[in-house]
Amino acid sequence: MDAGRKLRALRDQLGLTLRQVEALSGKLAAKHKNSGFALPLSRLSEIESKGVVPSIYRFYSLSVIYHRDLRELLAFYGMDVSQMAAESSLSEIPNSHLSEVTDYAEVAKIPVRVNPDFEPLRTSSLGGLIKEWGIVPLASLSQFANPKYTYGYVGTEDFMMYPILPPGSFVQVDESKNKILDGTWRSEYERPIYFVETRKGYKCCWCSLKSGQITLQPHPLSPQPAEVLQHPQEAEVIGQVVGVAMRLHDRRMPAY
Repeated sequence: MDAGRKLRALRDQLGLTLRQVEALSGKLAAKHKNSGFALPLSRLSEIESKGVVPSIYRFYSLSVIYHRDLRELLAFYGMDVSQMAAESSLSEIPNSHLSEVTDYAEVAKIPVRVNPDFEPLRTSSLGGLIKEWGIVPLASLSQFANPKYTYGYVGTEDFMMYPILPPGSFVQVDESKNKILDGTWRSEYERPIYFVETRKGYKCCWCSLKSGQITLQPHPLSPQPAEVLQHPQEAEVIGQVVGVAMRLHDRRMPAY
């Protein structure tokens, strides 16, 4: 009911009658050739006074007619789109994929005051570094944005790089480093890990390239086999993994 009152307040502020909203929504329905965009007078009245929740098409119509951000109207009904990135961790996806849910975040909580005595050369708690947190609009952070980075998610059933990258990890990918490097690595931690797009989905793994064929190489402890695909027809390197955020609990590999 509270959401309906807020919608009515928006309509009143604009000086629109129920019939005018009905007529304007009819134009949208005609343009899209979809009657779902239409807001009949009786249904609009029910939305405002009886707690009826609009359909996705009618949400769009109300947003357009009232000149308001769709996310604002969704918030009237308790859906805070800016929380999607934080709440995405509740959804365990089996397949690896690029993650774009952060595009919906409007604000970020970042450190605004740090401890001047913090010594970065020593292992220590971040609690001792950060003295104060603050909320800032993401728009104000755009000046620091680096377009060469994208972000991926290692699926909950993707054990390709286990145990270095356990399932459920988020990875930062540098798209400028999309050439496979050859070399001798002193340890498995030095060998570059790549985020690769194939016809069947995404892979996060070691790679080698020879005679137009790319080998997707898993970690020796992984139960998943290596794959050999044509490059770039069947597999394209998105970039090199340069950062990772992972959970340490429940890291044991299931029996195969």
